[in-house]
Amino acid sequence: MVKIDLITGFLGAGKTTFIKNYARYLLDQGERICIIENDYGAVNIDMVMLQDLLSENCNLEMIVGGDGKEAHRRRFRTKLISMGMSGYTRVIIEPSGIYDVDEFFDVLYDEPLDRWYEIGSVISLVDAGAVFDLDDLRRYVFMSEIANAGKVVISKVSKDTDCDLIIQKVNEIMTEFGGRTFDAGKDFVAKNYDDYTAGDYEALRTCGYRHASYVKLPIEDKQFTPLFYFDPKMSRQELNKITKHLFESTKAGSVIRVKGFVDTGDGSQVEINATAEKTVVNDVVSSRNVLIIIGEKLNKEYINDIMKDKCSVVSL
Repeated sequence: MVKIDLITGFLGAGKTTFIKNYARYLLDQGERICIIENDYGAVNIDMVMLQDLLSENCNLEMIVGGDGKEAHRRRFRTKLISMGMSGYTRVIIEPSGIYDVDEFFDVLYDEPLDRWYEIGSVISLVDAGAVFDLDDLRRYVFMSEIANAGKVVISKVSKDTDCDLIIQKVNEIMTEFGGRTFDAGKDFVAKNYDDYTAGDYEALRTCGYRHASYVKLPIEDKQFTPLFYFDPKMSRQELNKITKHLFESTKAGSVIRVKGFVDTGDGSQVEINATAEKTVVNDVVSSRNVLIIIGEKLNKEYINDIMKDKCSVVSL
């Protein structure tokens, strides 16, 4: 049977960066893997970011959503069925930052998938810099996405990070919604990615998952909605200024993440990956320029007005 891993984490937790490192470890162990970008949005930036993993033993697939959870679930199931005879030893699922983990388990317990796949590891990422700033519904979404984890990875760790305090906060949020707490000694990996050992990755590859029980809260389909902007073109200075304004403006709604690829002129292109705490802009070469803005109750009209002269197509 093919093992299938789920990598979860709230928006901006760093799932794609983690998957790059984890996938390279798996490939070094002789695994033949496929990474499925499983998203509700119309465009998947993370798939572009993973292109350098493509090889004879590593494939990338994408599921496009946007027309409801049930349609998305059917596409997920169909994708796994179509891959059933492809010879992979392991499949990695990277869902959107807002994801109902029950979909993962429900689909894999269906026939014939339950005869082809077995759940490997559920690995959940927690952003060291953002866990203290979650409020209201975001705390619930955060909890629901890590509740089944066999291991919790604390991401974006620096020498000043108080990991014990983060673990305490994670367990407080779990308790708040009736979820099971994690064991501080064995359930967490808390170090900079550069310091990971083969032993760390092997512990993640074999960590399994746990059953979770908590009171489910309804989440409106449009509560967290991504906005897409095609062919964005602006200078680095303009990009940084607009990004800063989006995070600070109450008119824009509650912006959680800005990411994508932007034409900065003179044949140059950058990749931006920004949260309220940190903005990273690097020179890249990509085949597509597209910017995605993700948040809660975004004011599309206001943001479109900001972006209308910076791109060819604003979010519809």
